[in-house]
Amino acid sequence: MLLVLQEAAAEGGFTPFSINGGMIVWTLVVFVILMALLWRYGWPAILESVEARERRIAQQLAEAEKNRAEAAALLEQHKTLVANAKHEAQEMLAKAKQVAEKEREALVTKARQEGDALLERARREIDAEKTKALAALRREAVELSLAAASKLMEAKLDSEANRRLVTEYLATLGPQA
Repeated sequence: MLLVLQEAAAEGGFTPFSINGGMIVWTLVVFVILMALLWRYGWPAILESVEARERRIAQQLAEAEKNRAEAAALLEQHKTLVANAKHEAQEMLAKAKQVAEKEREALVTKARQEGDALLERARREIDAEKTKALAALRREAVELSLAAASKLMEAKLDSEANRRLVTEYLATLGPQA
């Protein structure tokens, strides 16, 4: 192999260390064009997506801070209520136990109701998405069927005949959807 390279170099041919000026010029031209296109079209799109992401993250951080502040206020409010409850419990222990039990039952009931409402809403959303997916699947099946029928028939129909066939087919699908 080395001998072949040495012979090519002796004859003035290509070697791994030879420099081709024309290739360098064209490589630089293509590189400059590519960089100009990327600078003109690619960079603004990248910057826009990064800035949008920054805005979204900043908004999420602000919401998280707001939620944290609300949670801290609720925690402080809860601590105050607990301190008052302990003070009252020392004075009327029996009455406080009854009130606490009723409050616990109310919170459990409320939590169950909220959980049931969330579950029901999720079921409705799932059903709606399922309906949308089925409709999309039916549309796709119609399109595939028409394409397959067109290929099988290998006959050219005029646009009026195509419309009539599609309308009749959709009329048969209507009651099923």
